[in-house]
Amino acid sequence: MHTENVIWMQAPPERVFELAADIERWPELLPHYRWVRVLEQRPGERLAEMAAHRAHFPVKWTSIQRLLPSEGRIIYHHVRGVTAGMEVEWRVAPHDGGAHVTILHDLKPSNWLLKSRLAAWIVGDFFVKGIADRTLHHIKLAAEGNAR
Repeated sequence: MHTENVIWMQAPPERVFELAADIERWPELLPHYRWVRVLEQRPGERLAEMAAHRAHFPVKWTSIQRLLPSEGRIIYHHVRGVTAGMEVEWRVAPHDGGAHVTILHDLKPSNWLLKSRLAAWIVGDFFVKGIADRTLHHIKLAAEGNAR
């Protein structure tokens, strides 16, 4: 399963990166996020439990976040939940006086239930891509100064 979400923001890439990296603030910035709990902080990375809604379905996962600000990248490795094993990469790059932001999700399911096309669509397109679209939309609002 591979998904890609892309958006352009009329904001400095540094501001976008700062908001994207500050996962503790996501529930206040992103109305579809229920909570983010940092469980462990280590040099260069942190383990966090994250919970959101997609449509009216609650979802939850745990991931390791690694920040690479000099490269404009944030890496997540999902370690618990239905998406365990998923690799996520945020790319924030300067473009046309603003920021071009891409979120890539890759999951090679080890669970046979997730290997069907229907499961890939449900997990990938409906949940992952849908949540990432809303996340980018609300990060854009915050970065451009229009946060709720």
